[in-house]
Amino acid sequence: MLGPFRKMSKKSFTYRLIKRMAKSPLLSTICIAAVLLFVYADSLMSNLPIKAGEALPSPQAMATLPVEGGGQVAASLNTLPGSVGVAAIPERKIGEETENEDPLIPPFKASVDERLEWFRRKLPELEILKSDQLSEKFHGRVLELFNNNCSAQYFMVWLSTAQSFGPREFLAVDSLFSTSPDGCLLILSSSLDTPKGYRVLKPLLDRGFNVLAVTPDVPFLVKNTPAEAWLDELKSGNMDPGSVPLFNHLSDLIRLAVLYKYGGVYLDTDFIFLKDLSGLRNAIGAQSINQVTKKWARLNGAVMIFDIHHPVLLEFLQEYATTFNGNRWGHNGPYLVSRVMERLRDNPEYSNITVYPPKAFYPVDWIKIAKLFKKPETEADSKWTDDTVADISSESYVVHLWNKRSRELKIEEGSVMARLIADHCNICDNIYDP
Repeated sequence: MLGPFRKMSKKSFTYRLIKRMAKSPLLSTICIAAVLLFVYADSLMSNLPIKAGEALPSPQAMATLPVEGGGQVAASLNTLPGSVGVAAIPERKIGEETENEDPLIPPFKASVDERLEWFRRKLPELEILKSDQLSEKFHGRVLELFNNNCSAQYFMVWLSTAQSFGPREFLAVDSLFSTSPDGCLLILSSSLDTPKGYRVLKPLLDRGFNVLAVTPDVPFLVKNTPAEAWLDELKSGNMDPGSVPLFNHLSDLIRLAVLYKYGGVYLDTDFIFLKDLSGLRNAIGAQSINQVTKKWARLNGAVMIFDIHHPVLLEFLQEYATTFNGNRWGHNGPYLVSRVMERLRDNPEYSNITVYPPKAFYPVDWIKIAKLFKKPETEADSKWTDDTVADISSESYVVHLWNKRSRELKIEEGSVMARLIADHCNICDNIYDP
């Protein structure tokens, strides 16, 4: 029977199946049920609420300090608390994971009045500006993660969709745990705080790493800071959000506020980690140096390491609130930290801040980053690759990939980037995916 069946045409098979179904109501019912189950199974499984059942290491008591909202966090970057398992992911409506038009992106070439009219219409959709039933759990979930005997408290911010958190971003998180396996990473993200986001991070959770995506409570984060009044004004609909997408500005704000509330290490999602950062305190990196004075010319806030309630973070938040400009890229981010630090350069109150040279965090300028992705073609290329890998590995803590410049670049085998990643990853999947 097997031989003739294999030779049977699809048309003949379909005809015979339909004929049998017509004669047998039971067979018809079974076939229809099987088809429906096949079509909808993935959708049903994707939207089931995921309960945390994987326990992480048990708690250990350590010295802590109180923070706003109750609870405790570490007294400094080097004294961090212990305890907790993976927090359960709160249930969400099925439609909330649909990739729709981003309400944070303003209409192209709109006038100020047109943009304000658009923003007022969009305000009800901007859940990130409000505290709700899910985001109000933010503080408790943060403490739960950081009470896990963390060697350091790391923060990243992801305000894009879970779908756009791709292999390149995953490599950044993977490499973090290759250098700081006992660290705890909090990703402030509503899109990753979903079953879909849980699946993205699950390979790391399965290996016992302490990573958690949590929907941020922005009103809580800015409460009792200079940025609280700024947020109220924005929510009133009377402030021009600017032509630059609002998520860029909110990312700049959230990183400052979360560092002030909890203390720790903030990093963008486009880094490769080469060394453990947990030993650094109250540090920021220079992006460029004045070749005449040999002093820093521009700083960058893509890496910031500060103790809880450090006064310079209040200065950053004050600058953000009073000089906000939504039309200039970088004005509320890298240019902001440069402006403030320039004013405070000779102020003894801030003398405990270390400004690291470019090689520490930004060893390759964004203009030259593409070369690190190319495989060597000649003997001279191979020598340059060897020398560059050795130099960066020796003098750098992390490598900034400048995703705006390199996102579409393929990591070629044998390139500087491929070799650095291969030496600093746990899972090491999709290294050569763009």
